[in-house]
Amino acid sequence: MPNANPAAAPAQLFDLQVNGFAGVDFQQPDLTAPQLERALGALAARRTRILFTLVTDRIDALCAKLERTEAMRRDSRFAGVIAGYHLEGPYLSPERGYHGAHPPELLKAPDPGEFERLWRASGETLRLITLAPEWPGSADFIRHVRAHGVRTAIGHSAAGDGEIDRAIAAGLGMCTHLGNGVPVQLHRHDNIIQRLLARDELDAVFIPDGIHLPPATLRNFVRAKPAARVLFTTDCMAAAGAPPGRFRIGRLEVEVGADGVVREPGRENFAGSSLTMDAALANVQRFLDWPAAEALAACSGRVLAALGLVEKPLP
Repeated sequence: MPNANPAAAPAQLFDLQVNGFAGVDFQQPDLTAPQLERALGALAARRTRILFTLVTDRIDALCAKLERTEAMRRDSRFAGVIAGYHLEGPYLSPERGYHGAHPPELLKAPDPGEFERLWRASGETLRLITLAPEWPGSADFIRHVRAHGVRTAIGHSAAGDGEIDRAIAAGLGMCTHLGNGVPVQLHRHDNIIQRLLARDELDAVFIPDGIHLPPATLRNFVRAKPAARVLFTTDCMAAAGAPPGRFRIGRLEVEVGADGVVREPGRENFAGSSLTMDAALANVQRFLDWPAAEALAACSGRVLAALGLVEKPLP
């Protein structure tokens, strides 16, 4: 079970992709201060700092959410739980199988002018943008945001080798939930997973819930990467830290059963996870037979370093 109660983490954890927590959906435009306080308090209790993650929406809506959240965060006694913001979209691939739960009609090419609006709305604390570098102008966009200290990751992408080359040369540094956000069926050799596993220049971020990647698959993928380039995240949504039931993630209503799997009702595809970072840490040790110190580094210190951040005390 991915959310079995593990032993308390020996140190602080860091999760770079958190879409909601403790029954609170971060995507809702009417997110309230008490809701945010509840979610951040639950994260602090698990010794977890995060990148507050927003998924694909219109730019005006994303800016409004960033401004609202940043104002509430500053007034929260748990302000330090949020180390910044991660945008997963809208600069993702609209191709069937690659866009996942992101609405394809909102997916588009990256725009430096839009970034400047998003940057200001975040209080200049936007830290990571996931994008598909096959969009025209991606390399220039990556260079532009990197000049602000913002990292970029490839995700929900069908990019070819040349497009990946140009993105890395421009400053692309990470792979978002590698092995997911792709069609169920791919060419057995020539596919985006193989292309990214072969790129030692890129940090690979995996979801270790045993669901998004079965444990044997996770072991194989991890072995393909230099150890220092392996990081972990939960990609969790409101169901994390909450009992089974129905939840929202943006426009979607999803359901989570006793197995911890987040699904759109009546469909088999995943829509985020209910994993928590302390459970992820325990799973990394169990699935990979890693020592505690190595697992902790990939769930905390190495993640911070990849983002150019430092550890700060939690309340």
